[in-house]
Amino acid sequence: MKPQTFFSVFLFLGFASAGILQNPDFESPPTNLPENSTDPFFLLNENTTLPGWTFQGTVQYVKASKSTPLPGNGHAVQLGQDGKINQTFIANGDNLNYILTFTLTYGGQDCLVDAGLVVSAPDSHGVFAFKQNYGKEKWQSFAHYLGIWGEDQPINIVFESQAVESDVNSTCWPIVDSLLIKTFGTLVQGHDNLLANGGFEDGPHFLSNSSDGILLEPAPSPIQSPLSQFSIIGTVKYIDSKHFSVPQGNAAIEIVSVSSGIQTATKVIEGSTYSLTFTLGDANDGCKGDFIIGVQAGSVAQNITLHSAGTGSSKKFSLTFKADSGATPITFLSLTSHQNRDGIFCGPVVDDVVLSDSSGSKSSEVKWIFLIFLLLAIL
Repeated sequence: MKPQTFFSVFLFLGFASAGILQNPDFESPPTNLPENSTDPFFLLNENTTLPGWTFQGTVQYVKASKSTPLPGNGHAVQLGQDGKINQTFIANGDNLNYILTFTLTYGGQDCLVDAGLVVSAPDSHGVFAFKQNYGKEKWQSFAHYLGIWGEDQPINIVFESQAVESDVNSTCWPIVDSLLIKTFGTLVQGHDNLLANGGFEDGPHFLSNSSDGILLEPAPSPIQSPLSQFSIIGTVKYIDSKHFSVPQGNAAIEIVSVSSGIQTATKVIEGSTYSLTFTLGDANDGCKGDFIIGVQAGSVAQNITLHSAGTGSSKKFSLTFKADSGATPITFLSLTSHQNRDGIFCGPVVDDVVLSDSSGSKSSEVKWIFLIFLLLAIL
């Protein structure tokens, strides 16, 4: 294998670690669960043990029913008033990043308000709520960056309901299911792209029982984002090539709400000229209309209008800019709002974002320098 080929392949090591959490899908039932019970909700009490988890407050074990559909094999946990579950796991690598994927739905009908779900770990804190019209399933997948830890560190992950100012009897409390943690090491630039993760291949793990993609909530820091190296503005969806049209590779970003998008930044040489190329398209999810996408690289901004028939088309674009500082921000924002015929919010897909200097790419400079030194050595 050529050295530059090896370098481009050995950029990132990430894998889904189903074994990190015990009973992550709650298929191991609690003790003293009544046999042949027709009630889909079972209240946990002081005489109950839930394998792998400790709990406080109002926590119910849930079995799937017509009124409460669930992913996977049909068991989950509902966090009621002051409800909390937690589990401590041991970090299994040195300085690895941890990303959590989970599903969220609600139990109850005719509720006046939905309670939130708080997810926390020693280095992270996030608040989530079920969002209507972001998918066709009765549940939604979310991702959350948990943190980075060293070998054998004990990590306590906590899920708890968020208090709401409403009558508890008219509140829909969150139901949590299908937890999966992905670990990965340090991500570095490739030999042909000044941006790390410009193809969005390095993000949360897709759940096998969900076809709606993964919603990513606002994450102002690219270091503490579930999409490695990119901060999240508003709400976007991480989509896979199995269920959506993805221009390149296995994953891409669909910007599903107006004034939302992604942003990254990279070190450049002030005064030098750079080229930014990227692919825009639609996810083949029936999202039709004119997408208006705002793209900004440094001080150069451009609005691009892309007509979508909702059938999975895509098109490459590029812009050239001169770096006016040593760190150049690159931003993609959706300036329009769209829904498909099922009323599901949708929008433009962004993929294959490549930043190179005016001579072509970072690797081109390296090759020319190598050739010059080789010729000098021969002479």
